[in-house]
Amino acid sequence: QVDRYLYHMRLSDDILLDVMSRFQAEMVKGLGRDTNPTATVKMLPSFVRSLPDGSEKGDFLAVDVGGSLFRAHQVKVFDDGKQSSQLDSKFYPTPKEVIQGNGAELFDYIADCLLDFMETKNLKHKKLPLGFTFSFPCKQTKLEEGVLLAWTKHFKVRGVQDTDVVSSLRKALQKHKASFVPAGDVDVFALVNDTVGTMMTCGYDDQHCEVGLIIGTGTNACYMEEMRHIDLVEGDEGRMCINTEWGAFGDDGALDDLRTEFDRELDLGSLNPGKQLFEKMISSLYLGELVRLILLKMTKEGLLFNGKVSTALLTKGKIEMKHVSAMEKYKEGLNNTKEILTELNLFPSEEDCIAVQHVCTIVSFRSANLCAAALAAILTRLRENKKLLRMRTTVGIDGGLYRTHPQYAKRLHKVVRRLVPNCDVRFLLSVSGSGKGAALVTAVAYRLAAQRKQIDAALAPFLLSLETLKEVKNKMRTELEYGLRRETQASATVKMLPTYVCGTPDGTEKGKFLALDLGGTNFRVLLVKIRSGRRRSVQMYNKIFAIPLEIMQGTGEELFDHIVQCIADFLEYMGIKGARLPLGFTFSFPCRQASIDKGTLVGWTKGFKATDCEGEDVVDMLREAIRRRNEFDLDIVAVVNDTVGTMMTCGYEDPNCEIGLIAGTGSNVCYMEDMKNIEIVEGNEGKMCINTEWGAFGDNGCIDNIRTKYDKEVDEGSLNPGKQRYEKMTSGMYLGEIVRQILIDLTKQGLLFRGQISESLRKRGIFETKFLSQIESDRLALLQVRRILQQLGLDSTCEDSIIVKEVCGAVSKRAAQLCGAGLAAIVEKKRENRGVERLQITVGVDGTLYKLHPHFSRVLQETVKELAPQCDVTFMLSEDGSGKGAALITAVAKRLHNVGQK
Repeated sequence: QVDRYLYHMRLSDDILLDVMSRFQAEMVKGLGRDTNPTATVKMLPSFVRSLPDGSEKGDFLAVDVGGSLFRAHQVKVFDDGKQSSQLDSKFYPTPKEVIQGNGAELFDYIADCLLDFMETKNLKHKKLPLGFTFSFPCKQTKLEEGVLLAWTKHFKVRGVQDTDVVSSLRKALQKHKASFVPAGDVDVFALVNDTVGTMMTCGYDDQHCEVGLIIGTGTNACYMEEMRHIDLVEGDEGRMCINTEWGAFGDDGALDDLRTEFDRELDLGSLNPGKQLFEKMISSLYLGELVRLILLKMTKEGLLFNGKVSTALLTKGKIEMKHVSAMEKYKEGLNNTKEILTELNLFPSEEDCIAVQHVCTIVSFRSANLCAAALAAILTRLRENKKLLRMRTTVGIDGGLYRTHPQYAKRLHKVVRRLVPNCDVRFLLSVSGSGKGAALVTAVAYRLAAQRKQIDAALAPFLLSLETLKEVKNKMRTELEYGLRRETQASATVKMLPTYVCGTPDGTEKGKFLALDLGGTNFRVLLVKIRSGRRRSVQMYNKIFAIPLEIMQGTGEELFDHIVQCIADFLEYMGIKGARLPLGFTFSFPCRQASIDKGTLVGWTKGFKATDCEGEDVVDMLREAIRRRNEFDLDIVAVVNDTVGTMMTCGYEDPNCEIGLIAGTGSNVCYMEDMKNIEIVEGNEGKMCINTEWGAFGDNGCIDNIRTKYDKEVDEGSLNPGKQRYEKMTSGMYLGEIVRQILIDLTKQGLLFRGQISESLRKRGIFETKFLSQIESDRLALLQVRRILQQLGLDSTCEDSIIVKEVCGAVSKRAAQLCGAGLAAIVEKKRENRGVERLQITVGVDGTLYKLHPHFSRVLQETVKELAPQCDVTFMLSEDGSGKGAALITAVAKRLHNVGQK
C-alpha cells in the first residue's frame, strides 16, 4: 500500500540520469554571463583559486555562522611535512531574536562571541587573520567580500540582504576596537561558504579532493572549475572554486514533474515558498516534515492508526529528522518506531510501525538519490574538463544527515558509483569543515600572496619600461655606427659585415641554380629553377641531411667532407651530376667577406665547434673538399648569410623590402646601407647589404644593466661564454634555457613542484623553445600545459602550470621587446639615410620563434611602432630565405656580373 501510495517518490536510474543532465544544463547556464541572471543554480565564484598544498603555516581565527550554533575557532597550521593542524573551538547558541532580528544585532552578536573566544584563549593582543564562514548564498567579487543574495535555513535577519556581510562584520568589530589589539583590529581575510570550507579541510588531508558537499540542515555543493569556463570572472588561467548553491535547482519548474503533492504542501508552509525547492526535497530540515505530511494524509484516508488523527500529526515540525533516522535503524528500528509514535500519542499497531518505517525509508532514499544525481553531474563535468576517460577524485563531505542517518551515506555512495561508473570516487568525511576550512582558505590566500610577491620579484627584471627600451635602441644605434667606421670597426661588437650583395631582384633573373644551406643541425641542398617575364616563378627541389654532433664538433675537414658527400647524394638523386651549375652557399655564421664569393669565418655560433675553420675562407674549404672528392665541379658564385637570403626572398615579391630579420634559433638582421656610410669598403656609389651580426651586441658590457642573474647563468653554461649576449636574450636557442634557470630558482624557493627539483629539470637544454610556444598558446588549457610538463618529467599541479606559463611569457615578451628595440634602431637609421620625414619600408622575416610563437611577432611589431613612430613598417614572412634566397642572390650576382662584362 505504501509503495503504491508513494510510487512517485521512487526514482529509477533512468529518471536519475535525466535529473543529472538537467542539472548539467543548469550549471552551464549559471556559468554563462548572459544566461546567469535567469539561472536558478547561481554557480557563484568563491575566489578560492587554490587547494592547500601542505606548505601553509601560521595561526588563524575562524568564525562560523549558518548552522544551529555559532562557532569560533583558533586554527594552528604546521608546516612540518605531516600536514598537521590543531583546532580549538567554542560553541555559542543562536537565539531566535538574533537570527530573525535585524542586521546590526546579528553582527554585534558575532563580534561579541568572537571577542569572548579571544579572551578565553588569551588571544586579545594578537593580530590574527580571520576566515569568516557564512553559509548562505553570497555574490563575491573578491575573496574578502560577499553580498548576501538570500537567507536560507530559518534565518530571516532584516536589512542584510543585498549588502556586503564582510563590511558589516568589520563595522561590528570596529565598535569593539578598544578591546582588541592596540595596533588595529582582527582583519577579515576571507569569506567562505561552509561547502567550500568542507572541500578545503578535506583537501588538506587528500590532494585529490576538489568537490565539497553538505547534506545537513541545508544542502549545497562546490567544486573546482576551469577559469576559462567562468564568464563572471575576468581571466582564463587556472581554476576557481564554484559554490553551486544547488538548493535552488528546480525553482524555475525544472523538477515539477518529480515533485509530489507533499512537496508542494511543505513548500507552501515554509518561510520561503517557491524557493530552494531542491533543498526542500533533500535536506534534513524538511525530511521530517515531509514524513509528517505523508503520515497525516494516510491516517486521514484510514490507512494508518485506525484513521485517528492525533494533535502531533497536525502540528508542524513535530516529526524531526532525528525521529526519521531513529526509525530507520535496521535492528532496533521497529522498537524505536513504536516508542517514537507512542510518544506522539499515535498508539501504532505492528503493521503501522512497518508502514511508517517504510515511508521514512522512501523519503530519505529519494533524498540520497537526488543528491547523487546532482553530484554525478558535477563529477562528470570535472572529468570532461580534464578530458579523461576515467577519473580518480575525492569528495569532501559534511552535514548532520550524512553523519547521523544510519543508511544515508551508503545509499549515496552506491548510487553515485552507479551513475558515474568511469569515476573512482572517494568520500572523505570532513572534520570541522566550516571552521577549519575558513582558516585553511585564509592560510592558502596568505601562502598565495607571499608566493606572488616572490614570483613578482623573480620576474621583475624581465619587465622592461619604455625608457629602458629607448635606451637599448639608442645603444644599438651607437654600436651600428661603430661597426661601419674604419677606425672603430676592429673593436666594435656589432661587426656590420659587408656582404658584397649590391642589389635586390628586379624580376629579370632566370636559370638553374644550386643552393646549400648550413646554419643548424640540418643541412639542405636545393635545385632552384627561376623563370622571368610574364610566367615569372621559382621552382625548388631539395633534400635535407642531418649533421651528427660528432661532425658539428669534430674537425673542419670532416665537416666539409660530410657537406660534399651530401651534395653528391643530391646531384645523383636529381640526375644532374655532370652539369656545372652556379651555386649560392648559405652559411649562417658570422663571416668577414672581401668579395661576394669569399667569406672568412669570424667565429662559430649555435653549437658548432669544428676545429681549424675560424679565420679560414669557407668557400676555399668547400672548393678543397670538392677537389678531394673529385666527382663533380661547381661554380661557387656567392657565400650568403641566411638573413640576407631572407631579405632577398621578400625583395623578389616586394621591391620595398630592404631589411632582413631572423628570429629563430639565432637572431640577426641585415639591411641595405648607403655605400658612402660603409667606410671599410671602397666606393661611395649605390648600396650594399650589411650583415649586422647583432647577436654580439652587449659583449662590451653596454647592456649589462638589463642582464639578469639567469642570463648570466645561461651565458656561463654555454659553449661561448661572454659572446653573443644579445642573441642569448632574444633567440630561440636560449629562451628555454633561461626559463629552466628561473624554474630551478623558483623551485628552490619552494614556489614550484613542491620544492622538489626533478632530475629532468637539472638537465641543460631540456626546455626547448618549441615548448615555450606550446605552453603560451592561448588555445591551450592548463591541462595540456600540465601534459607538456609531464612529458618533460615535471609533475606539476594546476598552480605550477600557471606559474610556468607566466615565466615563459615574461621571458619571450622580453625577447620580442629587445628584438623590437634593435630593429627600431635600424629602421630609424634607414629613415635618416633617405632624409625623409616618414619612412615606408618592408622587413622580410624568418625564423621559428617569429613564425610559431603565439605572441612574439605581435610584441615585436608593437615595440617597433612605439620606438620608431615615424616609420611605417610592413612585416613580410619569408618563404625559405636560406634556400630560395641563396639562389636569388646567386642569380642577381650573375645578372650584375653579366651587366658589368657588357
